[in-house]
Amino acid sequence: MPWRVVEHGDITWKVSFAAERTANTAQWRLVLSFRAAEPEARSFWAPYPLESTSRSVLYSQADRIPAHRLTAILSEHLG
Repeated sequence: MPWRVVEHGDITWKVSFAAERTANTAQWRLVLSFRAAEPEARSFWAPYPLESTSRSVLYSQADRIPAHRLTAILSEHLG
């Protein structure tokens, strides 16, 4: 199940997130997964500038990311 759904052009994108451990530190960083809801099912991962020593804090911060920021990341990637 996607965490969020955003529209870009005429394509619906399902966005999920994951916490990734930064090498040699106690920090977790947020990484976003974008998957197109179309026959080709394009997808990509994008790092997001949030870090924390706690995954639960990181996920709590992720819930406050506005939809317009997700759409901006998507636009930047699709260029």
